[in-house]
Amino acid sequence: MSDFLEQAAAELNTKMAAGGFDGSAKFAVADLGAIVMDGDGARVSDDDADVTLSADADTFQAIFDGDLNPTSAFMTGKLTVDGDMGLAMKLAAVLA
Repeated sequence: MSDFLEQAAAELNTKMAAGGFDGSAKFAVADLGAIVMDGDGARVSDDDADVTLSADADTFQAIFDGDLNPTSAFMTGKLTVDGDMGLAMKLAAVLA
């Protein structure tokens, strides 16, 4: 299991502690695996989710660090979204 995935799941759990996200999201990290975030928190998993965000590890790290806006990443093609776009927008607010 990737150290990046474990660290990213921990960061997501910290960000989710404030609440504001109801649904499920998958972060598919190219060549590493996936993280699923839902009402139970974030964990390394490949379970189905309402929305899947796909990018490379560098892009996700920049988003989690606050150095890259998720909407900007999507608009520039660094991040792809499959599924519930409304939920993806709510998720962007949680990650900000």
